[in-house]
Amino acid sequence: MISHLKGTLTSKSPTEIVVDVNGVGYTVSITVSTFEKLPVTGKEIVVLTHFHVREDAQQLFGFLTEAEREMFRLLISVSGIGPKIAQAILSGATAEALRDMIALGNINSLTSLPGVGRKTAERLVVELRDKVMKLEPETTTAGAPAATGIRTEVLLALTSLGYNRAIAEKAIRTALQEFNGKEPTLEELLKQAIKTAGR
Repeated sequence: MISHLKGTLTSKSPTEIVVDVNGVGYTVSITVSTFEKLPVTGKEIVVLTHFHVREDAQQLFGFLTEAEREMFRLLISVSGIGPKIAQAILSGATAEALRDMIALGNINSLTSLPGVGRKTAERLVVELRDKVMKLEPETTTAGAPAATGIRTEVLLALTSLGYNRAIAEKAIRTALQEFNGKEPTLEELLKQAIKTAGR
């Protein structure tokens, strides 16, 4: 079992990275949420991993937070959800946002995620509701800021206002750039995200 990789980030895309560990390049599948937290190529990173073995393939999945890796493992424990679907789900929502959706039994939000139909969403709530509440908050391993509770609250606020989740996520990312690295309050971020979404 490969638990983590520590090395140089040599290439990255929204679904895959290559990490050079002492001259050996490891290809690692990642989520979009992880991609957004990656440093520039050439930097040293620590990637938490899940090593998935099938008869016809061996694949490494990588995460920058323990919360995301634990959520990934919870997802693949559910019947009908394989690692590729779990990767897609976590590319559509952060581990923190997904935890809230499951804990609140928010079927509509869950069915808006890639690969999740109504039956799968209901199964996620039934099987994982108690388990997700035990997850630790996200803390990053690569020196980049972790997703904050404020971001999740703003996302939930925007979706409750009727914004499409993908548009809301994009609006939040764009809004955060307006603060030039400063930590906005919940109210500041929500106002800026609504302004951005309306552009």
